[in-house]
Amino acid sequence: MTELIKLIHNTVNQLFDFNFQDSQIQFQQTRKEFEGDITLVVFPLVKVAKKSPEETGKVIGEGVVKSIEEIESFNVIKGFLNLKFTDTFWKKKFSIQIQNPNWGIENPNSSNRTILVEYSSPNTNKPLHLGHLRNNFLGYSVAEILKANGHDVKKVQVINDRGIHICKSMVAWQLFGNGETPENTGLKGDKLIGNYYVKFDKEYKNEIANLIEEGLTEDEAKKQAPLMQNAQQMLVKWEQGDGETVDLWKKMNSWVYSGFDVTYKTMGVDFDKLYYESETFLLGKNIVQKGLDENFFFKKEDGSIWIDLKNDGLDEKLLLRSDGTAVYMTQDIGTAVLRKQDFPAMDQLIYTVGNEQDYHFKVLFKILEKLGYDFAQNCFHLSYGMVDLPSGKMKSREGTVVDADDLMEDMFSTAQATSEELGKLEDASEEEKQTLYKNVGLAALKYFILKVDPKKRMLFNPEESVDFNGNTGPFIQYTYARIQALKRRKGNYDLKGFEGFYLELEERELIKKIEQFPDIVKEAGAGYSPAIIANYIYDLVKIYNQFYQSIQIFGTEKEDLRIALSHKCGEVIKSGMKLLGIDVPERM
Repeated sequence: MTELIKLIHNTVNQLFDFNFQDSQIQFQQTRKEFEGDITLVVFPLVKVAKKSPEETGKVIGEGVVKSIEEIESFNVIKGFLNLKFTDTFWKKKFSIQIQNPNWGIENPNSSNRTILVEYSSPNTNKPLHLGHLRNNFLGYSVAEILKANGHDVKKVQVINDRGIHICKSMVAWQLFGNGETPENTGLKGDKLIGNYYVKFDKEYKNEIANLIEEGLTEDEAKKQAPLMQNAQQMLVKWEQGDGETVDLWKKMNSWVYSGFDVTYKTMGVDFDKLYYESETFLLGKNIVQKGLDENFFFKKEDGSIWIDLKNDGLDEKLLLRSDGTAVYMTQDIGTAVLRKQDFPAMDQLIYTVGNEQDYHFKVLFKILEKLGYDFAQNCFHLSYGMVDLPSGKMKSREGTVVDADDLMEDMFSTAQATSEELGKLEDASEEEKQTLYKNVGLAALKYFILKVDPKKRMLFNPEESVDFNGNTGPFIQYTYARIQALKRRKGNYDLKGFEGFYLELEERELIKKIEQFPDIVKEAGAGYSPAIIANYIYDLVKIYNQFYQSIQIFGTEKEDLRIALSHKCGEVIKSGMKLLGIDVPERM
């Protein structure tokens, strides 16, 4: 395609005896309502041509049809020249496609670039929730898409396993837990600890209300509430290495990690390396101290350490509290530096974090830059919008979050109910059915989330996501299963002599769409957007279903060609869905 565009460019230059710049020769996909395969935007050329847009388009169209054998016809719609390629061109394209089982996927590590993608990065005071699902699905998919672009990708996370929020759960368990464990309650460890985080908030609010009744202001009550003072004291003890506090912290965190592992397995995501805030915050504190010594930072009267970024269009930012304890920024500085030490060849570091942290990452990258770390310019915040449910916004501390495990289980149940209603699995064993319900439910959830541009806030509708019609994961899975049924009926094909066949419109459109896949993978990688892959696959599936419903496949002289087209379409669907972290079943 690149070579063909170059030929068209050269022809236009010759027609007008003028050396147009690349930026003046603009191509785009032909709109669906017009005939053509590629469209030249004529408007930038009319000044040199000294003709109307329609006349300019006609002159160029006649010129390229005459001089370029791959173009058979043209039409002009106002200032747009639509060019139609020959059957021979598209059949050659299909011959190339069919010979490459990894069509659109670059060879591993062929780019010589190493990219770290951070995602998930939970707190160990609560289970994963709906927001974490978007984070994990997005981060994992972006990592897979970057791999498909030939990059060496490392999937990492930092587990926020220390800080005042962790101490809140610890204090609540000490005061109200009565020795509860995951074993004696039957709860996953992350859910058990999350309950105590909610308990802390409830009791803390009661204390504040009582102190206000006694005559304190709200701010005074928040500071003097015994529970909060207890949590702050525990944080100081932890950072000082108090044995009893550290032992409690290790025990409760171990419960949470076991719970997380179960959730990640269900999600179908993984990591190459884990970082822990408890191990990186000390490096961050040392870097902050060094920055203070070199006058990058300053100390306030209460002993807290800050950086002044007002000249950079930002604000003052706290780096160490007055009691010497670290904040999120402290550990993020330490973690970033440690990652560069662990992966010296790192070319880019991508943080998958919600857009409520946009300012945080602007500050982080600016601090790293001011401290002289060259990799700061290659740090990128993959900012995404929040996920809402019809019931409204979630709040962890109030216990109104949508638990990730519960939501996935609900999706599996919804997939089961939908499948049973449609009667699609009557001949399957019970084990096969349960596996498929999970496969379909997870596909519905992942696809519904990933088809939305990451930057956009989204509303998740569980029932809509499992619809077997429309732009959904199950609809795409069903089309793939339909193709596998064709393969079971006839697994092999012989394309000998197919060059002599005339391509029907539906066949051409399918080849054209498959031809776009490598560019789609590149576009999705450049934009860090799985939505580009998701919506491409949906468009491909729609074109295939039109092909399937309009054209007889078996019992014609073009049977082998149409089986081959189906096979190739199935391969691309499977590759594309794999980049989204979605499996496609052989039967449905």
